[in-house]
Amino acid sequence: MEKSFAEYLLKEGAKNYDIIASDYARTRRYNSQDLIDLAVLAKPGEKVLDLGCANGRMIELFDSKNIDYYGVDISGKLIEIAKKIYPSGHFQVADALSLPFADNTFDKVYFISVLHHIPSEEFRQKCFSEISRVLKPNGQLILRVWDLLKIDKGMNLLLKYSFLKLAGKTKIDFFDLMMPWKDFQQNQKGERYFHLFRMGELEKLAKSANLKTERIWRNGKGKLANIYMIAKKPK
Repeated sequence: MEKSFAEYLLKEGAKNYDIIASDYARTRRYNSQDLIDLAVLAKPGEKVLDLGCANGRMIELFDSKNIDYYGVDISGKLIEIAKKIYPSGHFQVADALSLPFADNTFDKVYFISVLHHIPSEEFRQKCFSEISRVLKPNGQLILRVWDLLKIDKGMNLLLKYSFLKLAGKTKIDFFDLMMPWKDFQQNQKGERYFHLFRMGELEKLAKSANLKTERIWRNGKGKLANIYMIAKKPK
């Protein structure tokens, strides 16, 4: 994918999340069971980054554990909502490709349902490099991406965009697709960029950033189908 087009997709994604921020936050007020289970990995006293925090709901999972929580998101509107709901939290607008934190800052980085929106292998590698940089030695990345082949219409959309790619009628890469926004406001149209990940691809990205995959697995069905990965930064 051309870098200029990948940059365009990132900007459009941020703009569209600003547009639907209120509805997005309203429909995602609660933490799902898988997030509750993943939050257990954070230990009392640790410093945690929620990368792509949206409305900041994960902060609730760490309140009783004396966790030093930081939430960042590319959408300024979502960060405004997070600050309003959780005024004591550390929230700021930030880009996953250039994190505003020093090296070796966090014990855990949670990267939940964000990476599949990052276009191009170059930018995905940059995300992993930044995560590795801000993780402390022995720190862990906890990642979730949609398992698009198991999600409703995922296979049909993949086939559609594969044919368009072969015909030279789309700028996105193979294993990429565009999916209509279900949350988009009335009388407005929009599409989200998605990349369909394979587990081996995620492991390769982790390895490229000097992160060792400790566990990777699939879980869920339909719209709740996800791929999960836990990776550690060596000492």
